[in-house]
Amino acid sequence: MKQPIGIIAGGGALPVQIVADLRARGEPVLVVAIRDEAAPELAATADAELGWGQIGQLFKTLKRGGCDRVLLIGAVSRRPDFASVVGDLGTMRRLPTILKALIGGDDSLLTRVIGLFEADGLRVVGVPDVAPSLLAPAGRICGREPADGALRDLRLAHKAVARLGELDIGQAAVALGGRVIALEGAEGTDAMLERCAGLRASGRVRAKGRAGVLVKAAKPGQDLRVDLPTIGPRTIDLAVAAQLAGIAIEAGRSLIAQQDETVARAEAAGLFLYGLNGGEVA
Repeated sequence: MKQPIGIIAGGGALPVQIVADLRARGEPVLVVAIRDEAAPELAATADAELGWGQIGQLFKTLKRGGCDRVLLIGAVSRRPDFASVVGDLGTMRRLPTILKALIGGDDSLLTRVIGLFEADGLRVVGVPDVAPSLLAPAGRICGREPADGALRDLRLAHKAVARLGELDIGQAAVALGGRVIALEGAEGTDAMLERCAGLRASGRVRAKGRAGVLVKAAKPGQDLRVDLPTIGPRTIDLAVAAQLAGIAIEAGRSLIAQQDETVARAEAAGLFLYGLNGGEVA
């Protein structure tokens, strides 16, 4: 009998999709929803719903369920606070390690979180290990092939993302008319795209019709088990509102959540989606 995969579920549709995909393939799962983060429909059916401070209870739940692997998936809107730490001896015992993990950027945090699980004998796996069909393919995904101006913007935004990644800042950038107009920071991709829409509406960035490209890519040397760049239906809606021409994501190292709906919305809006093969246009 297979040992279940422990799913630590944050927010968004992706954890729901992955749990459904694994169950459809007969893979046993044990779902732990992060309180106030996981989607309500997932939290309602999860094996446990725990707050950030209940680390000890989390490890007990995984061990009692027979899990030997853990998948950390979904958005987290805030860094942990430990208001619920009182009474959870497992958290208190690990607190020095946890506090060290909170120092530094996103990559250092995620690396230390992985180490926390591995120290307890749990193997952390990623989406490429358990649901590779969700990864972005290479080449044209939908829409027209990027025209010359879009290709120029695509390549420029990709260079900007690489620089951002080196500094552990973000995974996305937008270029338009041969210049970078927005970089992703702690606010995330959605807020960055909303800024782009504001720039177009105010006339600070001028272009005729749809123009500009959003690029999302993994950071150089990123651990692909956690925090893969992701787009979904809302990304498409915000890109359309920002009057962009298209979106490029890194093939094999990025995710398309709700893939059918995401591609259908892009097609309907006349937006191209493109998978960068090894960081380059195929």
